[in-house]
Amino acid sequence: MIGTHPHEPHEGVGGKLNWLRAGVLGANDGIVSVAGIVVGVAGATTERTTILTAGIAGLVAGAFSMAGGEYVSVSTQRDTEQALIRLEKQELKTMPEAEEHELADIYRQKGLSPELARQVARELTEKDALQAHAEAELGIDPGNLTSPWQAAWASLAAFSVGALLPLLAIAWTGVSLRVWACAAAVVVGLTLTGLVSARLGDANVGRAILRNVGVGALTMVVTYFVGVLFGVTVG
Repeated sequence: MIGTHPHEPHEGVGGKLNWLRAGVLGANDGIVSVAGIVVGVAGATTERTTILTAGIAGLVAGAFSMAGGEYVSVSTQRDTEQALIRLEKQELKTMPEAEEHELADIYRQKGLSPELARQVARELTEKDALQAHAEAELGIDPGNLTSPWQAAWASLAAFSVGALLPLLAIAWTGVSLRVWACAAAVVVGLTLTGLVSARLGDANVGRAILRNVGVGALTMVVTYFVGVLFGVTVG
C-alpha cells in the first residue's frame, strides 16, 4: 500500500504503550524494591528463611500496591477522558457550526491556509465529527481509551517477575556469595528494563541503563548497611 510503512503501526498504539509502560515500570520497581529488602535483611542476618520471608512479603505487597496504584491512576485518567468526550458530544449536538469553525481554527493554527483548513474541518466532520474533534481538540482517540485493568495486570505481573530475580538469586547461593549474586541479578535485570524503556521512549540507551543500574546499586548499598547496623544494634 502506497504511503505506509510496515514498521510504523498507527492503530492501537496508545493501548499498547499503556501496558508496556506499566510493565516496564512494574518490573523495574520489583527488581529494585525487593532487592533492597532482601539485601537489607541479609545485612542483618544470615538466616535464609528470614530473608526469603521478607522477600516474598515484599513481592506480594509490592505487586498488589503497583497494580492498585496503576488501576486508580489510569481509572482517573479514563474518567477524565470520558467526561471530556461527553462534553464534546454535547457541544457537537448543540452548536455544530461553532465546533466546525473551532476545528478549522485548529488546523489553520497548524499552518493550513484558511480555505484548506475549512475544507479539512468540513470533510472530517462529515466523516466522524466526534473522532475528528476529540483528536484535534483533546488529543483523545474515543475508540482507544486507556484501560485501567490492562495497566493493573501488566504492573502486577511485571513486578512479580522482576522481584523474582533478586529473590531467587539470594536464595540459591551460599552465605558468602548471596549478596553479590543478588547484585549481579539486579544489574542484569535493570540493564534489560533500561534498554526496553529507552527503546519505548526513543531515548539514549546508555543513559537509561546507567540511570537504572545506578539507582538499583545505591538502593542495595544503603539498605545493606542499614541492615548491618540494625543487626549489630539488635545483636
